[in-house]
Amino acid sequence: QVQLVESGGGWVQAGGSLRISCAASGSVDRINVMGWYRQAPGKTREMVAAISRGGSTHYADSVKGRFIISRHNAENTVSLQMNSLKPEDTAVYYCNTIDHDYSTSWGQGTQVTVSS
Repeated sequence: QVQLVESGGGWVQAGGSLRISCAASGSVDRINVMGWYRQAPGKTREMVAAISRGGSTHYADSVKGRFIISRHNAENTVSLQMNSLKPEDTAVYYCNTIDHDYSTSWGQGTQVTVSS
C-alpha cells in the first residue's frame, strides 16, 4: 500500500499563487503516475494534473498555462505550483497515485481557497 500526506494550501487572493506538495511512503516502488484531483462543494472530483514516472504531464484544460506539476522520484514527492489563481479554483485538493497494476491511493486532501 501507498500512504500519501499533503501539505501546503490555504487562502490566497485571486491572481495569487500557492504551492501544494504530497509525500508518498510505503510501497513507493509500485507508483507509476502521481497527480492531483480537486473537489469543490457540490461538484464531482476532477483531475487537475498528473505526471508519470518518466515525467510526462497532463493537465485539465481549466488549469493549463497556470498550474505546473512536478515530481521528485528519489524523494517520492509530487508538487503542484498554482499561479494566477481564480475563485473557481477553490476546492479540496487530493493527491493521487496509480500503481503499475492500476490500483490507486488517495491523500486526505488539503483546502485551497481563492477569494475574489
